[in-house]
Amino acid sequence: MFRKAAVPTVSNGSYLQGQANGKLSSMDSGQPAREGKVVLKKKVTLLRGISIIIGTIIGAGIFISPKGILKNTGSVGMSLTVWTVCGILSLFGALCYAELGTCIKKSGGHYTYILEAFGPLPAFVRVWVELLIIRPAATAVISLAFGRYILEPFFMQCEIPELAIKLITAVGITLVMVLNSTSVSWSARIQMFLTFCKLVAILIIIVPGVIQLIKGETEHFKNAFAGNDASIMGLPLAFYSGMYAYSGWFYLNFVTEEVENPEKNIPLAICISMIIVTVGYVLTNVAYFTTISAGELLLSKAVAVTFAERLMGNFSLAVPVFVALSCFGSMNGGVFAVSRMFFVASREGHLPEILSMIHVRKHTPLPAVIVLHPLTMIMLFNGDLYSLLNFLSFARWLFIGLVVAGLIYLRYKRPDMPRPFKVPLFIPALFSFTCLFMVALSLYSDPVNTGIGFAITLTGIPAYYLFIVWDHKPKWFRKLLGKSWCGTSLLQEFLRALP
Repeated sequence: MFRKAAVPTVSNGSYLQGQANGKLSSMDSGQPAREGKVVLKKKVTLLRGISIIIGTIIGAGIFISPKGILKNTGSVGMSLTVWTVCGILSLFGALCYAELGTCIKKSGGHYTYILEAFGPLPAFVRVWVELLIIRPAATAVISLAFGRYILEPFFMQCEIPELAIKLITAVGITLVMVLNSTSVSWSARIQMFLTFCKLVAILIIIVPGVIQLIKGETEHFKNAFAGNDASIMGLPLAFYSGMYAYSGWFYLNFVTEEVENPEKNIPLAICISMIIVTVGYVLTNVAYFTTISAGELLLSKAVAVTFAERLMGNFSLAVPVFVALSCFGSMNGGVFAVSRMFFVASREGHLPEILSMIHVRKHTPLPAVIVLHPLTMIMLFNGDLYSLLNFLSFARWLFIGLVVAGLIYLRYKRPDMPRPFKVPLFIPALFSFTCLFMVALSLYSDPVNTGIGFAITLTGIPAYYLFIVWDHKPKWFRKLLGKSWCGTSLLQEFLRALP
């Protein structure tokens, strides 16, 4: 089921198997393509790259509940400051990933950069946790928000049944998987449309807010930095919430091999996207405070809906629809990007080789997309999603900090590596310190859940030695893997039969 290496072979059906262990030449290597070779096409333009980043970052949070930062800062002025600083810090992290994406022209994001800098074990642990828990749970959570808000206009006077939410959520997840399995171009086009919808939704909030400011509605900004004193732990927790709201700037690096002219388009897409998101987030929060007081914001379950009801009357019914479209865009962008991580990890020999196969006509990593569907459905109907995310939220920042620290390490380990885009050294140093600080904070503030998440992450170490390193497996174990491989072979035959 897992293997240490894969020999390049062309299947008899509709899929192509690539090489492993980092030997697969990048699409920009200049090496001639083998006759009949199938690769992921370069269909991600600058505009599509911007839509991937913006469309994945802007989810439900900015529309539903930005109160976490206000709660932990204690004042309107400090909360707006944290929103701004978190945007700048996220831009710093994105710039670090822009350098890595232009000098390591492989898809896979975190996994690929950790593999290049620190070797296979930490890279395997990263993709192990992502595949089994983080990505299915994260997709299920954002999908539940989609299901709830797409049904909101039909249940204005009563509570939405949980079963109805889960059923419509399952339909939404399936649509995303089918879309990403069918066409890269259509997935990118729909992502662009959904990104446009997100920006329209933000403008629907910002424009009335600006009008309110022009009218002189500045009561809630008087003595902006006065308010309830935040606890000593409050400010760092506010930064944690803010960084989570901005997370998603790294997803373009998951599809590097599909980006046109990556040396130019990756840095441009990242910079443009982060400026738009940061300005949009700050102005949206300013707009909220023109109409809603700090106390009312803390009591609101969905700030954007409360804001719309105050200023827009019946038009406020459109807000849940825009929130649902925003969630669908985050689902689509996340699946599009993370499936490439599984594709690359399989190509390197760290996941079952079927996940590194590409549909010969659709040019999509179809098996790497499909594998997420059953895992996400299990999480949706059986898992305690929010507990799982609490367990493993620290793992995201631990590995992102490790990636950016790897950039510093590569500067000294491989100084001659071509770097078309290069950031000042203080930027990765500051950002990696911020990530590690947030990890240390989570260990201090919530040792139980963080400890459980740490234990789950550590299960990747024995899995690596069991499936990847251990050559002399006993017969019963090989037979068990053989049965698993039979199931995978049946799946492979089914995929070959697809049009």
